[in-house]
Amino acid sequence: MLKKTLGIPASAALSCLFSALCCAGAYISLPLPIGPIPLVLTNFFAVLGGLLLGPIWGTLSSITYLGIGALGFPVFSGGRGGLAHFAGPTAGYLVGYILGAGLAGLFSRNRKIWAILLGATLGFASILALGAVGLKFFSAISWERAFVVGVLPFLPGDCIKVILAALITRRLGPFVDSLIDGKHVHN
Repeated sequence: MLKKTLGIPASAALSCLFSALCCAGAYISLPLPIGPIPLVLTNFFAVLGGLLLGPIWGTLSSITYLGIGALGFPVFSGGRGGLAHFAGPTAGYLVGYILGAGLAGLFSRNRKIWAILLGATLGFASILALGAVGLKFFSAISWERAFVVGVLPFLPGDCIKVILAALITRRLGPFVDSLIDGKHVHN
């Protein structure tokens, strides 16, 4: 089992996996003509990490991802990295990954579909909310413009991501729990 691999608890190993998925998600980036924020899959993996790993390890996976990027590794959208991203238009979204993973994890631990959907919705909503706040302050634009550029274009995709994350969590949740607990589950 994965409970301990080379002395590393499974929860820590899985947290590192979700950090890597966040890194990969940033490379799946689609620039939008309406503003400086691209469409990425990083938010999907941050929220999914929270849903599957819980609030602590899911949050740690997002913190690890941000730390890697802050050190200058090219893991943010467009293959960029560095501290400057925490003082630019995407800063709120980056910080939002931490809150999004934590909120998603808080609500999904009982693995009931309504709780998973609620956790995913709150996770994505918190990322968009913090993203709009960061966009407003770091781009010196109005609240209305921050909403139009930083929230509205992402709502349809995030609704789809909520459903996908919930379906994946319902299917993989028991398996991930068994890895963390060291018990084997047959599906």
